[in-house]
This record gives sequence, structure tokens and C-alpha cells, in this order.
Amino acid sequence: MTFVVLATDRVSPQGLDPLRAHEDIEVRVVDDSTDEAFSEALESASALIVRSATKVTPAMLDSAPILKAIGRAGVGVDNIDIAAATRHGVAVFNAPGGNSIAAAELTVGMILALARNIPAADASLREGRWDRAAFKGVELRGRMLGLVGAGRIGAEVASRCRAFGMDVIVYDPYLSEDRAHDLGLSLVALDDVIETADVVSVHVPLNDETRHMIDASVMTRMKDTVMLINVARGGVIAEDDLAQALRSGQIGGAALDVYETEPLPSDSPLRDCPNLVMTPHLGASTAEAQVSVAAEVSASIRDALVDGEVSGALNASDLG
Repeated sequence: MTFVVLATDRVSPQGLDPLRAHEDIEVRVVDDSTDEAFSEALESASALIVRSATKVTPAMLDSAPILKAIGRAGVGVDNIDIAAATRHGVAVFNAPGGNSIAAAELTVGMILALARNIPAADASLREGRWDRAAFKGVELRGRMLGLVGAGRIGAEVASRCRAFGMDVIVYDPYLSEDRAHDLGLSLVALDDVIETADVVSVHVPLNDETRHMIDASVMTRMKDTVMLINVARGGVIAEDDLAQALRSGQIGGAALDVYETEPLPSDSPLRDCPNLVMTPHLGASTAEAQVSVAAEVSASIRDALVDGEVSGALNASDLG
């Protein structure tokens, strides 16, 4: 029996090698999921691999009669209707480890960009000015990093920031004291992170508990010099509240790689905010990470199709 695996969203070709190496698997690539060729291929697909662009909806699942597995070449799966996939008996996999380093390095880059005013200074110099006094920064050494969530990415951020001489505290209800000790992290209450950290970086998935968890009521309790970072998921920080806090000087600055609506709308209040660094969802956008996440999820898809191994699926406990 030959299994057809449909890949879209420009998944790394090299990362699909675990699938191509198996004689019973045929890989088809249609990079635009709005293309008619994608819909045609989906009808005969046993598995689907996506990145963030494709939204796997109930209607899409209805048009995939023999689909057995969906793989997200990345961590977040908010673009996949997992409940609908479960109703269809489709296993959903992600790649939680493949982009950890890339996302952690971008987070640290964002912190440095804010601390040393790098984007604004670059723009000023390109406009012909030499205004050194306007861009006096701060050192990270001796400052407190507060992590909201300390999974793979958060832990990598912590280790890098400690190398800069930062102290690190973390709020994570799912992190045990023993694991925190092994990572060299101090577990504290969320209030402690919010009220005492000089840099607050969120590393949590987007769900009903985390949506807008950083809103106006939280920002009012932060230091007025705080740097707020989100390279996790859009929606964790309430964008309208953030825009207001930046304009009023209630917080010192922010850096975002993810947004509630992507691409960021042209009329977003964030676009003209002061002390805000923005990038277009680049967390996993390194050559190494793209290969790694694709290879990780490809291996899971291969095992699910060939061996029926779905224990690593996000919805494994709900599949019959």
C-alpha cells in the first residue's frame, strides 16, 4: 500500500527526507493551500504537513476522506482544529523541539534590540543623523528576566540571558521544583514576575487560559521601565492595551514577533507605537530550524502511517 503525504506552506524539502526514504510513502508538494491542485491532492492524501499559513478547518477535513494524520512543522497548532481532527479520527502531531534554538535566539535578539535601541538608531543614522545622545541604552547585566513559561524555548532563553549576567525568575505552573533546580531557575508566582522583572518574556501556548493574560490590568503593575517580549503566540498580550501602555509611557518598551491577526493589519494600532520592535513571525525562520521541524514531524507522520504509532500525537488520548 502506498501512502500519499501532502506537504504545503513551503515545508523544507530536506526535512521531508524521512518520508521520501520509505518505499511505501509518496510525497506530494503543493505550496499554496488555496490552489485547486491542493484540494485535488488532499482527496487522496493519507497525511498532511503544514506550517502556519494553512488553516486546517472542519471543511478541509471533510474533503480529506482517507486522512490519517496531520503534522505541523513547528510548535503552535492554533491553525489546526484539533477537535475536528479528532472527530475524523485524525492524529495531530507537532514538532516541539525543532525550533527551540531559533526562537530563543530571536528572543534574546529582541531584548538586545530594545535595551540598546538598535532599530531606532539604525533608522536615524540612515536618515542622515548622528544623534548618539538620543539612543542611550541600558545593560542587561544585573537586571531581572522574568519568564512566563519555561518549556524548551524558555529554558534556552534563560541560559543565554544568564550568560549576560541577568538573574532569572520564572512562573510556570507545569514546571516542577526539581526541573527548575536542574535548569537553574527560581520558581515564583506570576505576580512576582509581573511586578519585579526588568524584562518579561512570555513563552506559553495560546489557549483559553492564556489569551490576553497580559492585559492593561497586568501592565499597570509592571515597572515603567519594563521590556515586554512576545515571540510565542499572538493573542497572549492584548494588543490594544499594549499600544496604549507604550504611548502613555506606562511601560518602557516591547518587542513582538507574533500578532493576534497575521499578517498584521495595516490599521493596527501597533504600527506607529513608540519603543516597539516588530518582526513578521520570524521565530522559526532559520535554515536550520526549518529543516529540523520538518524532519521531526515527518518522522512522526511516517511512524503513524507505517506502524500505526500515534502515542506522540497531541490528541492521542482522544483517538479511538
